[in-house]
Amino acid sequence: MQPCVFAFAAHPDDIEFSMAGTLLLLKRAGCEIHYMNLSKGSCGSREHDAETTAAIRLIEAQNAAARMGAVFHHPLTNDFEIYYEKNLLARLGSIIRSVAPDILLIPSPQDYMEDHTNTCRLAVSAAFSRAMVNLPVDPPQPAIFKDIVLYHAQPFGNRDGLNRLIIPDLFVNIGDVLEEKRAALSEHKSQKNWLDESQAMDSYLDTMVGFAREMGDLSGQCQFAEGWRRHNPLGLCDPRNDPVCELLSPYVLYR
Repeated sequence: MQPCVFAFAAHPDDIEFSMAGTLLLLKRAGCEIHYMNLSKGSCGSREHDAETTAAIRLIEAQNAAARMGAVFHHPLTNDFEIYYEKNLLARLGSIIRSVAPDILLIPSPQDYMEDHTNTCRLAVSAAFSRAMVNLPVDPPQPAIFKDIVLYHAQPFGNRDGLNRLIIPDLFVNIGDVLEEKRAALSEHKSQKNWLDESQAMDSYLDTMVGFAREMGDLSGQCQFAEGWRRHNPLGLCDPRNDPVCELLSPYVLYR
């Protein structure tokens, strides 16, 4: 069977910024890939109301997922409504059981905003509770009994909320798929003006490339990279199980 990879982030375009290169390489390696943003991106505009913004960003995210060849999963909530609470956890837990991924790509535990860090917490708990038959999920799904290996992406801008550089455990050389990653991010057309105005980015595409170049420089071995940290395997998988490094061995680098 194909290994199943689930890329899961907070907002539309988060996957493209920090995970898409690795996701594309895993697709090339024969994996089935899934794509989900927890929120609808409803606050990401100064021009449209929340409902219109969410509708625009849904289409953009669907287009990006299709460009990458990923199975698309619909978001569950609005921006700044990502809380670590049982109803949202029950809904996400149901999706994790339904997809039954072998690899879960998730945000960093440290980041500059709580939508990102809360998404990380929810993803970890949903994966950890996948085999808990007495924990209800919504809609109901049977518990699954399989290893899931979790990898944390770099925080946005490669820095935490105190602006400290986060050093990954491993790097994935994404030079071969950088243009595909850039093309997927370019589907989020509504974000160019929003990010320029709200977060002082001159061009969100160039900003993404700059983040990847910084990781490449940090690796000391390639021009463009994505950084990853593997989550503690307790309760999740055999400690020896490291499928990203196995599947992408020609691209994986260590400092």
